[in-house]
Amino acid sequence: MSKIFSVNPDIWQLLPELEIGLVYGYRHESIDKVPIDLLTKANQQALKWVIEDPISANPVIKSWRDTFQKFKTKKGAHCAVENLLKRAKQGKAVKPINGLVDVYNSVSLEMAFPIGGFDLDKVHGNLTLLVAKQSEDFLAIGESEAEKTLVGEIIYHDDDSVLTRCLNWRDSTTTGLAATTQNVAFLIENNDPLRHADFLATINLLQKRLADFLDIKTTSNVVNQKQDSCELS
Repeated sequence: MSKIFSVNPDIWQLLPELEIGLVYGYRHESIDKVPIDLLTKANQQALKWVIEDPISANPVIKSWRDTFQKFKTKKGAHCAVENLLKRAKQGKAVKPINGLVDVYNSVSLEMAFPIGGFDLDKVHGNLTLLVAKQSEDFLAIGESEAEKTLVGEIIYHDDDSVLTRCLNWRDSTTTGLAATTQNVAFLIENNDPLRHADFLATINLLQKRLADFLDIKTTSNVVNQKQDSCELS
């Protein structure tokens, strides 16, 4: 059964210019031809986005920080791509995890867009981006104890639970990508209309690397205020 990704209308009231690229496909075989130096090169290329000090002075970072001021966030939460770029700038390079994660991290670093990935077989029902109306338990990847989400956060949610916090700042253990994941979906977020062409190029680059390195043929869609949903199948 196919799943639907949709954006609740309350999101557009806060972030009317937000657009989300969806890339999804099925991995028939566990082929992994990811170059050993893929992330090393991506970390080096990421430095062009964070030339200025402090890191918040760089346009791509400032833009997302301004966006995060428009909704409720946990203290210290920043856009997912800021975390990656900051590590590259500090010489704390993003390291390999598994082929699926490495590919989307490499694209995120090189193109400076936040990207998240989901194992669609673990998504219960449909996937929705919404403004949280209640506090819920959330167990982030790498954490041993659940925390409570905040009312007013922007979250990705399936029919049962919270899958990410503060857009895709933190991912849940529930639907994280593993080396054995087959049914995959990736979300690329853009908050800047001036970067629309780069955003489309990022979608294309992610699709190319998934095909070249992991033999995954994918479909893509863009969701925005004019087209607020799409089918993931």
